[in-house]
Amino acid sequence: MIDFYYWPTPNGWKVSIMLEECALPYRVIPINIGKGDQFAPEFLAISPNNRMPAIVDHDDEDSPLPIFESGPILLHLAEKTGRFMPTDRRGQKELREWLFWQVGNLGPMAGQHSHFFNYAPDDQHYGQKRYADEYHRCIGVLERRLEGRAYILGDYSIADMASFPWILIAKAMGQPLDDFPNVTRWRQAVKERPAVRRGVDLGKDQRRNAPPSDEERQILFNQRAHMAPANGGNGR
Repeated sequence: MIDFYYWPTPNGWKVSIMLEECALPYRVIPINIGKGDQFAPEFLAISPNNRMPAIVDHDDEDSPLPIFESGPILLHLAEKTGRFMPTDRRGQKELREWLFWQVGNLGPMAGQHSHFFNYAPDDQHYGQKRYADEYHRCIGVLERRLEGRAYILGDYSIADMASFPWILIAKAMGQPLDDFPNVTRWRQAVKERPAVRRGVDLGKDQRRNAPPSDEERQILFNQRAHMAPANGGNGR
């Protein structure tokens, strides 16, 4: 059994899609990021970056295995099941390249674009243009990669599961895909997979349908490091 710490966002969908694709038994533990569940000490023990998704794999032969960050979770589940990853060295190399590209480029740029598009004050023109352009650039990278390929690695893999959620919501973030025919074709092919639909639908009744309150904005966007005093608080 896998404990799945989740909230219905694109980063959460990466892992919910993989769990559904592999038909792995899992238990959802909601992490309501608008209420600050991600800062609870018991969750920080699993995910020290106070971000979901995270999992605890209770099938590990030694002891329950906690894993945080979507990239390592996807790799773990692919290795655990022997599915959705290449077996040859070159294919594994390309998988890591495109998985790391997603978590280092497409995901962060799309996430920042989403922030400025959906939440930032309207006068933040530099940030709005900066991240809209970077998101557009990343979609262009994916467009070139998909030329002559059905999926990012040729065969469907966790590389597709990682990138798909941030492309799924492109139009909702004001980014049409008309100039990206390969991405449009790929997006539709992934979207039609039954496991993908189930993964994206997980917890859909909990998705945000209104602007965040002032309290939620403070929790979501204005966090700084909270350092505990060293040496048990005695200052020495």
